[in-house]
Amino acid sequence: MTDLFNPTSEHRALRELVRSFTEREVDPQAESSDHGERFNIELFRKLGDLGLLGVTVEERFGGSGLDSVAAVIAHEELASADPGFTLAYLAHSMLFANNLQVNGSDEQRAKYLPDACTGKKVCGMCMSEPGAGTDVLGLQTTAARKGDHYVLNGAKMWITNGAVSDTELGDTFLVYARIQGQPRNQLSMFIVEKGFPGFSLGQKIKGKLGMRASTTAELVFEDCEVPEENLVGAEGGATICMMRNLEIERVTLAAMSLGIARRSIEVMNRYASERTSFGKPLREFGQIQRYIAESYAEFMAGRAYTYYTAHELALDQPGQRLDSDGVKLFTSTMGKEIADRAIQVLGGYGYVAEYAVERLWRDSKLLEIGGGTLEAHQKNMCRELARVERLL
Repeated sequence: MTDLFNPTSEHRALRELVRSFTEREVDPQAESSDHGERFNIELFRKLGDLGLLGVTVEERFGGSGLDSVAAVIAHEELASADPGFTLAYLAHSMLFANNLQVNGSDEQRAKYLPDACTGKKVCGMCMSEPGAGTDVLGLQTTAARKGDHYVLNGAKMWITNGAVSDTELGDTFLVYARIQGQPRNQLSMFIVEKGFPGFSLGQKIKGKLGMRASTTAELVFEDCEVPEENLVGAEGGATICMMRNLEIERVTLAAMSLGIARRSIEVMNRYASERTSFGKPLREFGQIQRYIAESYAEFMAGRAYTYYTAHELALDQPGQRLDSDGVKLFTSTMGKEIADRAIQVLGGYGYVAEYAVERLWRDSKLLEIGGGTLEAHQKNMCRELARVERLL
């Protein structure tokens, strides 16, 4: 029988590589990076050495040329130690590198992807705005053609990797905007670099509940000049690019929830064996047994659903809208609830940093909001299901 979670020897080797790296390099720094709200750029660049920053990018552009399952494996393993750091990785590898790999021209790929794949450049994607989150087609950032360039005006909010420090911008971003005069459902996408006139860092968001090891910032475009060759695809043709990339984003976000859930189960399972109360190990009490058993069953159900969806997901074309929404809807809440149970099992120890589950619980909440809210997934899935007469 084919291993759903490691379908080939290459996938298995990748998991072993990332798990070893995570235990050796990621886990030891996770608490300090969270506490200091610090993006560990040195560690990030080590992912480039492993070939992970361009995990789905073609080898000719510096990537590893792997598939959706490989991307899920990487995100699950990294998130088991540090979801905040993993979110920065996702924004770079999926929202920028994979997006440009799928939708960019060969010239654009050759120019931008090699530095993204090594980590020399820290990259991201700009979609959300101060007044447009779930309603992405309501974005207000505009682009106007002027001679051999476009002029962008507007602001983007909640941008992961928008800053690499308190004062320093990230390097390169894919920015969604509407060309003046085009209808609501026609968006365009531009490659914008640090140093372009009119492009600046607004506020860096601090004091977040979780995901503190990744930076979140406002990016501002004031008569920002973008060369015409930095338009990705055709004018007004980026809406389909956005929807296509949302599918792999949601599946890898689901994989992050798997990492959170798995680590939380491991912690509470071990603690319930080691800690005694009233003369017996905690795991002999029915309340604790319920927390552990239900958590494992829910984790395995979410894991199977996520990997099944990743198997079916073609990176270069849309087609898994229903299940990419479905896996994130299910696993994001599953991960949060399992982290919550782990805190309950550990009691006071679960409420402090020593056992990591309080950090995992804080990080897990973002996954019910970012990359699509629970409510957005429910709406999307009902819309898709209305077109289906028989599920199987």
